[in-house]
Order: sequence, then structure tokens, then C-alpha cells
Amino acid sequence: MASIVSIDASQLLIVDMQSKLSLAMQTEAMQAVSKQVQALAQTAQRLSVPLLLTEQYPQGLGHTLPEILQHAPQAPVIEKTAFSACAAPKFNAKLSRDKSQVILVGMEAHICVLQTAFDLLAQHKQVFVVEDAIISRAPTNHANAIARMREAGCIITNTESVLFEWIGNAQHEAFKDIAKLVR
Repeated sequence: MASIVSIDASQLLIVDMQSKLSLAMQTEAMQAVSKQVQALAQTAQRLSVPLLLTEQYPQGLGHTLPEILQHAPQAPVIEKTAFSACAAPKFNAKLSRDKSQVILVGMEAHICVLQTAFDLLAQHKQVFVVEDAIISRAPTNHANAIARMREAGCIITNTESVLFEWIGNAQHEAFKDIAKLVR
């Protein structure tokens, strides 16, 4: 199996980037993660990479952050109460069966992101966890989640790698716009 993201084989999953939940995160870290998730969503939309969003109990944790939603206006938003997105029947109905790779971002790294990653691996998906686009309230929980996901077989990557792997070449028509996103 390839260890590089393919535009033709991948889909982006944004897990629980919700307004009230974001308030529990460290402010600077949350701003940095939000910026990375926005860059990924914006690029996915531009390149027609399928995109899904989940919301964990939105009545209590709020809806997806507007600054992220603006870059994914057509993306399905799946409400859930299970920690793993894969435990929500509506999610499985929307997950692209013909895309073998899932680019995984969101919060919290050690709960919903981790459980979703493990379930996606069980579905034989190649899971790319974008380390700088996931967050937990405690940095130690983030680090532990990364270690567990790596050990389980997830590929740990970063935003810039995904963006530039999607386009593959500096001559791609989206290169200049993507380069601006990472400055």
C-alpha cells in the first residue's frame, strides 16, 4: 500500500471541530489547528476531494466552526453520539467506498479521532492522521493518541505534506494558491 496521499484515492474527514468544544482547548493551539484544517478543507474543495464532517452531540457541543464550514459548504455534516464516526450509520453511508485513503483531522485526538482511526483501519482504509490538524485539551493526550495510532498502522503526516502530495507537482494549477495557504 502506498504511503503517499493520492488525490484520486483520498477523502478528507473533519471530526468534531465544534464551537463549544473548541473553547475547552488551549487558545493558541486551537487557532493553529483551525488554520490547518481550514487549509485542508479549502484545498479539498478546490481539488474535488470528497469531504465529510462530523459533529459530536451538537446540542451540547455546538456546530462546526464557521471558519471551517465556509470551506466545505457542500460537505455532509453527520451528527453522532458515538465517539467513533464509524459507529454512526449515516457516516458509513456517506463514506466513499471507492476511496481507499482517509485523511483524518479534528478533535479530540485521544477520543473521537483515535476511535474513528481504529475503526477505519478495521474497514481496511489507509488512514493518514494529520498531526498538526488534530488537538486534545491536554498535550500529553495528543502525544499518546499519535503514538497509539502510529502503532496501530496509521500514517502520521502533516498539513503541508498532504496539500503538496495532493497536487504532486509545482506546475499544478493550484500550486500558487496552496503555497499561500502554508505561509
